[in-house]
Amino acid sequence: MIQPERIRDLNDAAERGDGSYVLYWMQQAQRVGTNHALGLAIELANARGLPVVVAFGLMDDYPEANRRHYAFMLEGLAEVAAELRERSIRFVLRHGEPPRVALALAKEAAILVCDRGYLRHQVAWRRKVADEAGCRVVEVESDVVVPVETASDKAEYGARTIRPKIQRLRDDFLVGFTPEAVEHGSLDLDLESDFEALDPEAMLDRLKLDRSVDRVSRFKGGAGPARERLAAFIEEKLDGYADGRNEPVARQCSELSPYLHFGQISPLDLALAAKAAEGVDAEDRSGFLEELIVRRELSMNFVAFTQDYDSYAMLPGWARKTLGEHKRDKREHLYDEAALAAGETHDPYWNAAMREMRVSGYMHNYMRMYWGKKIIEWSKTPEDAFATTLALNNRWFLDGRDPASFANVGWLFGLHDRAWTERPVFGKIRYMNDRGLKRKFDIDAYVKWTETL
Repeated sequence: MIQPERIRDLNDAAERGDGSYVLYWMQQAQRVGTNHALGLAIELANARGLPVVVAFGLMDDYPEANRRHYAFMLEGLAEVAAELRERSIRFVLRHGEPPRVALALAKEAAILVCDRGYLRHQVAWRRKVADEAGCRVVEVESDVVVPVETASDKAEYGARTIRPKIQRLRDDFLVGFTPEAVEHGSLDLDLESDFEALDPEAMLDRLKLDRSVDRVSRFKGGAGPARERLAAFIEEKLDGYADGRNEPVARQCSELSPYLHFGQISPLDLALAAKAAEGVDAEDRSGFLEELIVRRELSMNFVAFTQDYDSYAMLPGWARKTLGEHKRDKREHLYDEAALAAGETHDPYWNAAMREMRVSGYMHNYMRMYWGKKIIEWSKTPEDAFATTLALNNRWFLDGRDPASFANVGWLFGLHDRAWTERPVFGKIRYMNDRGLKRKFDIDAYVKWTETL
């Protein structure tokens, strides 16, 4: 069942009566399994005796993306192409800006279905398609458990305010989803692709990309690797999650954020797997669901209701005020973006975290907090720190450029947080130091581990 709260029409246009197919324009949900947008497209097509076509627009210059991001994404799209073929659905992969690709194929579509993205350019793309498609355009929200506006109709102050709203609705949306079988195949339709989706290496070589940040070996893209990581997490790491998730060496976390960012696995699948796991302490289960649903969907709420989510100006007034009052405080150490990216600071723990990020495209969440707090301490101004943190985050992390990225960077500067004890440089913003690392876990073991990457 697709809950009606997940579905909304983006325009008032009628269906095209002589349309040849129902088009699913895939962009955010880059998967076949547990994809409500694909499911609705199949349902609408079956009801009209039409086939389904899935389209993806592949551009060279997606905002802030580089070879690292593209390699991971293309590995996932190869799986998408193979799985769609098994279901007799044609996958059209064309070179160009996603809305332009969608509009070209919409000319022959009875209805266009799209998934939902929350970032500014994703929203603008869907608005353009809805305005120009000339047929009914339907958006389906499939990358959250509780649809954003169903949970709240405003930007929330923090987890404490959105949590009860989500928890009241959560179980209504924790429902498995199996799409209808495809009744009319589209493999024989005469629709050309610009790329061979099953050959991600050839695509990677052909695209004009920022190649200064290379691919990683720690993560392989695609729904298959995502499902393997999920199974291993449920089997080996969910039990003990509440206490172990803040220990970087133990790696008790799921490490699924890159797959969630690219939509290669559904958060619903993660939640249902955790909910069904046997022999798991209730605190461990609830701790994981808190991070997956409440905290992650707070970030979607943030970008959906905050137009300037990537700007220093969006920070809470109290945070900007206290940072401004300490703007001229003496900084013991100052580093520019180049030195930080190279991991060339006086702090071996910070350098190790930067190495994990630079080499593997990932960083344990506790170290991400320490990493970001130190950039505040080592930058000339809080505005400089914000810009540097966001630039490094989006450049090196596989899961960068995500609603969670913008919310997490904002949190470093006081977003979704409260005032703490006042101190130099930070004012009343939460502070972290290396004594906390040493007290909480074996930080030297973490440093040694990063040297093996």
